Amino acid sequence: MNDRNLVRGLFLAVLALGFGLGALHYKVGSFAHAGPGLFPLMVSSLLGVVALITLVRSRFVPKVPLGFGLKNIGLLMLALCGFALISQHFKMLAGIVFLVFVASLAGASFSWRRNVKIALGLIAVAFAFQKLLGLNLPLY
Repeated sequence: MNDRNLVRGLFLAVLALGFGLGALHYKVGSFAHAGPGLFPLMVSSLLGVVALITLVRSRFVPKVPLGFGLKNIGLLMLALCGFALISQHFKMLAGIVFLVFVASLAGASFSWRRNVKIALGLIAVAFAFQKLLGLNLPLY
């Protein structure tokens, strides 16, 4: 079972099943009168379809060995924890930039131009959430 594609499909299936079962604890309703459980149930169903496609595809593509890079896992954990701390003590814009630049160190190549574009895109999404959806995000 040392196949990355198979493990990816199984992980997605477990995630979809977990959130789908959790969504059933809420009233689902109908499409005309949606309940609080409808959206998470729909998203988990779509994730389940992606998981099923990934599992089937893993049977037909060459096996890719599964490896764990502890350095990469540590960098991603540092990026997430740093984002939370910086966002709490400063503002979210600085947290987003920190998250993008530290998380990119776990990749195969580092490009500061790509990181700036990704950070600007995430900042634009955060502003859209704040202004259009009215979320209380401490961006600046």
